[in-house]
Amino acid sequence: MIRAIPTCAAVLLAGACFTLPATAQSTDWTPPGPITLMIGFAAGGGADTQARLVAQGIEDATGWTVLPQQVTGNSGLNLAQELRSAPADGSVIGMIVTETLAYNAVRLGNPDLQADQFTPLATTAAFQLGLVAMAGGDFASWDAVQAAQEAGRPIRLGAATERQADMAYHLSLGSGIEFNIVQVQGGAEIMNGLRAGDLDLGWVAGAQAGAVRNGEMVNVASGIPTPLVDSPDAPTIRDLGSNFYLDGYFMFVAPAGIPDDARAALAGAIASVVQNPETEAGALITRSFGGASVLTGADLDAYLQRAVEDSAALIDSVR
Repeated sequence: MIRAIPTCAAVLLAGACFTLPATAQSTDWTPPGPITLMIGFAAGGGADTQARLVAQGIEDATGWTVLPQQVTGNSGLNLAQELRSAPADGSVIGMIVTETLAYNAVRLGNPDLQADQFTPLATTAAFQLGLVAMAGGDFASWDAVQAAQEAGRPIRLGAATERQADMAYHLSLGSGIEFNIVQVQGGAEIMNGLRAGDLDLGWVAGAQAGAVRNGEMVNVASGIPTPLVDSPDAPTIRDLGSNFYLDGYFMFVAPAGIPDDARAALAGAIASVVQNPETEAGALITRSFGGASVLTGADLDAYLQRAVEDSAALIDSVR
């Protein structure tokens, strides 16, 4: 059994959690040498920046050495493949999204890359996943989307992942709105497509925050179970016909079998950095995601299990 690290269990319902786990504060574990941090995101993007700032914050707080390196591709599964064979002593960790070990792993079906083959350490921030459109445009509300459907207008919806594409199709089935689903490379490309008029709607997981705040874009609907920070009154996709949410987290993981004290210490170090808005990582997460959302130990294990089950059900519903 992996010993649970106490956390704010209510984070699953209420969002951010700001209590550093007591277990992590008291552990005497130290890494056997430099920690390699595999980053499953393209260099220079927002997620890469977050990972590197967390690494810097851990170094500043603990004196440990953390060496970031890019391991990208295949929706995080390339990182998972490499991490799986790394030493299980806390010297190698990775940053991905929970979707990698839930939807992506389930869809792939490779037993070596399923969630139970890894040790989740800590989440840092929850997706602020919205169905986004240009403010003042023809698709700026769900009523407008319905009106476009009734008028026979094509509705082009951008999706950056297979899960987002499947969710768009599932929402189409449940709502009666027909979407032309366009696969693109990331939320930034979706936002560029909206600005250029090449897309009418698109799933974006936090990058839209500034554009929503300045009135350029709107969250037509929320893909997560808690209110969006910038659009608390947006209807959820479950209100509109979906049986599922598009929630998820940025997450640090380790190989299976790392010692309990290593898991606790690493999780605590990550949590202390992201929960402190005075660190660069904490400030970034506050700006982009409304604050840290930390799950560790048994809470994180339970969340991943539910995410795996929901992923299997979503895949079944659209096949």
